[in-house]
Amino acid sequence: MKKTLLAGVGAAVITKEKVESALGEFVQQGRMSATEARQMAEKIAEQGRHEFDTLSRELGEKMREGISSFDRKTQERIAALEARVAALESARSDAVPKAGPL
Repeated sequence: MKKTLLAGVGAAVITKEKVESALGEFVQQGRMSATEARQMAEKIAEQGRHEFDTLSRELGEKMREGISSFDRKTQERIAALEARVAALESARSDAVPKAGPL
């Protein structure tokens, strides 16, 4: 999971560099001013942060759900095993003759 998040961050850095490069070219070509380029870069960065936060939150929720499901299943298995052990102990104690008075 850590590698996945780091890969996402790496992709974001590459994307940031490409955006900055493209905006720089637009400024050089006179398609937009440096101020407009900065504003556009800030807007793109904010959207990226928002998406990263949303994905991180969703991933955390999914992980909590998975762990909760795992815990629930584990508790069910433990309860089933305890019931089997109790049944075996009961069957064993019924099968063993009780000692009478000496």
